[in-house]
Amino acid sequence: MAKRSRVPASRLGRLARLGLTAGELAAGGLSEQVRRLRDKDEESDGSIWLTPGNARRLAQRLASMRGAAMKMGQLLSMEGADLLPREFADALAVLRDAGDTMTLTQLRRVLGRAYGRGWEERFMDFDYFPLAAASIGQVHRARSVDGRDMALKIQYPGVARSIGSDIDNLAAFLRLARLVPAELDLKDFVREAKRQLRQEADYEAEASYLERYAALIADQPEFLVPRVHRDYSTRQVLAMDYVTGEPLSTLESESVPQALRDEIGARMEALVFRELFEFRVVQSDPNFANSL
Repeated sequence: MAKRSRVPASRLGRLARLGLTAGELAAGGLSEQVRRLRDKDEESDGSIWLTPGNARRLAQRLASMRGAAMKMGQLLSMEGADLLPREFADALAVLRDAGDTMTLTQLRRVLGRAYGRGWEERFMDFDYFPLAAASIGQVHRARSVDGRDMALKIQYPGVARSIGSDIDNLAAFLRLARLVPAELDLKDFVREAKRQLRQEADYEAEASYLERYAALIADQPEFLVPRVHRDYSTRQVLAMDYVTGEPLSTLESESVPQALRDEIGARMEALVFRELFEFRVVQSDPNFANSL
């Protein structure tokens, strides 16, 4: 279960968090060097920095920073797995699951900036425990005063404006701390992380794409796209219908008829081809985990 921690919102605060991380990793590397000398460990000839312990420390810090720093760690765990030691890449993989969530004080402050004073009066009910948390925001269930059941995607403070500096600082830090092999070119990671984060942080564009996509598949009632609630959406909050469902992984159960599996698989496959060749708009990567 993700823990609550304050998101460092200022550039100085985020840079300071990286500095603290550098100190922790340096201590971890020195501890590993002492262990090898003490135990006369001649088999451990790898870097004293690229250890599972340092990977866990780095993952914990990036998860607490969220934003571009966490996204960079996610990309490293996936794209750099062939060049990083396996234990190091595995430890970073936890970043792909979930990050920390905002403290209640910070969450209320963000909502106050988004909706103004007395924002609570706009809701009949608001669940302070997030349904999910990722690199740039977390999702809460809420009910509007007129009874609409909504999922609110709330962006972490400072994430959008710190994307460039966050990633550049982290890339320099990883190089200086020798946490990535010399043969691993970080330019591609830096470019891709910046591109992804800037897209993900633009909630207004996401709302427009949701509405556009819903119109494109309006002739397929078997698919449901959450409706955007414009009157509750801002640059920092994306309000959508709260939709329930079962993850497609439940189709793996032997109790599910093969005919149903085949039907759902065929529909999903056909939708991907419509996206690519007819719509020229793709709602997400074709990963079953993105659908219910």
